[in-house]
Amino acid sequence: MHSLLIALATTPAPTPTPSLRPGLSEDQVSPGLLGFLLTAFIVVLTALLIVDMVRRIRRVRYRAQVEAERAAAEEASEEAGAPGGVFPADGAAFRADGTALPADRGLSRPEANGDAGPGNR
Repeated sequence: MHSLLIALATTPAPTPTPSLRPGLSEDQVSPGLLGFLLTAFIVVLTALLIVDMVRRIRRVRYRAQVEAERAAAEEASEEAGAPGGVFPADGAAFRADGTALPADRGLSRPEANGDAGPGNR
């Protein structure tokens, strides 16, 4: 143990300014411009992917919320005597503003089956 301390104390300190070994250039030991550009590209790409994923998650949450509200409104309108709802007991269905609904109560969505109408093709 004592000899190790003496060896450490007598070993000269490293050179104050480090230098490269002979035969090496700075391009061989640093990433350079290409490394910086690749790293910056990966950072920007990751940031864009995160923003896109947050947007998609927000959209899914919003759609689930709207669907839950729609289901709750439909349940409320199916109850007998619900104000402003659809009353199918007499066979006629009306919207809250008094206009008649189609025979399928407005549940048909032509854009869902690919028929968006003559003006949207």
